[in-house]
Amino acid sequence: MRKSVVFAFAVALLLSACGQTPTDRALTGAGFGAAGGALIGSVLGAPLIGALVGGAVGATAGAATDPSQVYLGQPVWK
Repeated sequence: MRKSVVFAFAVALLLSACGQTPTDRALTGAGFGAAGGALIGSVLGAPLIGALVGGAVGATAGAATDPSQVYLGQPVWK
C-alpha cells in the first residue's frame, strides 16, 4: 500500500502541471489526481476516498508548482 501512495503522489505531481496560471494548474492537477486516485483506490477497495485524496494532492501540487518547474503545454480548453 505504501508504494501505491508514493506512486499516486508522484503521478499527481507530474501530471498536475498543465497551464500557465495557478488556477489552470490546480484544476488540471485536481482532475488528473482524482482520476489516478480513483484508479488506485479501486484496487484498494475505496475509489471515492482515493479520488478525494488524489484530487486534493493533484490540486495542491498544481497550485504549488510553476511553469518553469514542470510544463506540459497549454490546457486543452484554451
